[in-house]
Amino acid sequence: MKKILMLIVLSWLGFSANLHAQKPNVLFILCDDLRWDTLGCTGHPHIKTPAIDKLAASGVNFKNTFCTTSLCSPSRASILSGKYAHAHTVVNNFTEYPENLKNFPGVLHDSGYQTAYFGKWHMGEENDNPRPGFDTFITHKGQGKYFDTEFNIAGNRKIVPGYYTNVVTNMATDWIGKTDKNKPWLCMIGHKAPHSFYFPEPKYTHSFDKVEVPYPDTAFKLADKPEWIKQRLNTWHGIYGPLFDYRKKFPDARPEAVKDFAAMIRSYWGTILSVDDSVGLLVKELEKRGELDRTIIVFMGDNGLLNGEHGMVDKRTMHEPSIRIPLIVRYPKLTDTKAPKKIDNLVLTVDLAPSLLELCDAPKLENIHGKSWVKMVQGDDPNWRKSFLYHYNYEKQFPYTPNVRGVRTDEWKFIHYPHGDDKPDRHLAELYNIKNDPEERVNLIKDPKYAGKIGELKSELGKLKLELGLEKDVMPLDLGIGTALPDAKIR
Repeated sequence: MKKILMLIVLSWLGFSANLHAQKPNVLFILCDDLRWDTLGCTGHPHIKTPAIDKLAASGVNFKNTFCTTSLCSPSRASILSGKYAHAHTVVNNFTEYPENLKNFPGVLHDSGYQTAYFGKWHMGEENDNPRPGFDTFITHKGQGKYFDTEFNIAGNRKIVPGYYTNVVTNMATDWIGKTDKNKPWLCMIGHKAPHSFYFPEPKYTHSFDKVEVPYPDTAFKLADKPEWIKQRLNTWHGIYGPLFDYRKKFPDARPEAVKDFAAMIRSYWGTILSVDDSVGLLVKELEKRGELDRTIIVFMGDNGLLNGEHGMVDKRTMHEPSIRIPLIVRYPKLTDTKAPKKIDNLVLTVDLAPSLLELCDAPKLENIHGKSWVKMVQGDDPNWRKSFLYHYNYEKQFPYTPNVRGVRTDEWKFIHYPHGDDKPDRHLAELYNIKNDPEERVNLIKDPKYAGKIGELKSELGKLKLELGLEKDVMPLDLGIGTALPDAKIR
């Protein structure tokens, strides 16, 4: 009888392990301030990213992915929770992710996943302590540094020598190499790159020295733009401002004197090359363990970045370079690796959580704003969104961007700038035909031909607010565009 019971127990344990083994692993690679167009597979003319391109060539390239708030912490919280910023409450870079707010890593952890996070967390400037839902959690305070960052490792803060991208990659590969193969795992990597200040790995410092980098065509064509954009030119986030200290070396502010801007852009590009190396090393580790095809690999950015467009060198705004991000997903059970897909539908950061939970056959998050794109990728989803809302709240710490509320469709974008106290909008609104004018060169807001379209988009914006629970749209008072430099500690 004892032998029979033992056999039953062993059989059940084997069955249980097999159930776990059938669940996919998740490797989630998150970059900071990565524009959608800065990869080889998204069409960049100079940046070569063979490892990332290989993922796209055997997976899904979501060509029209957007963040709902173009700022690091709100966007990261949206990725984790599937909610817009007003709902998850992380509305700036100084707010902690609420401990009681459910997220997809926590759901996977409770479903038996081994879970780990390595790198930039960036929700709570001064908090580097472990967060719920992760067995292993290694991060640092604030932005971290490209070289020799101080990490909190199991309660002990120590400087880990080396280049940031390589350090967190090594941490992740070591952890993956030690995971139990009979249990699924989630490994999240938060790269600092390509966030400012930009310092490429030494071997890539001069990779783009011979590439001519002019100002974007839209940098100084501001006649039809709101006044706040013109006011921002000489601020921290303006093209004539400090340009992240590059201006100190090249103080010439003439449009034709582009050396400082070019140096900054080349450095930004250089940091991306190390990220591609990181992806290649992680894929090799999965291949070595025989786990590549049972692992969902996600590669994405948290928000975009204006690199001179409309005279700006930041994110926060609703302009395309600021809100559009790369998203690549490789998983053979999502799409055949020999038949890669490019998806044109509007996909948002809030869609990641429900999509990954569905792929992992894990419990759903309730009362969220995002929706799973699994059905849409594998066939068709006639109910997929045709528009989305963008919102950003004015920050006293970075008073260079007003409150923003806007709606984008496949073809059109409407942006307005509420004052914050129910008074009329503080600045001229913007209207762009994205289909015909993807670089947002011509603001159509004053053209009487488009009065009907403006009314239609305003109605859509109101509808989206109601659907998202934003009918009581509380926002800070817009105090105007500041000129002082922000505190060095929080740049």
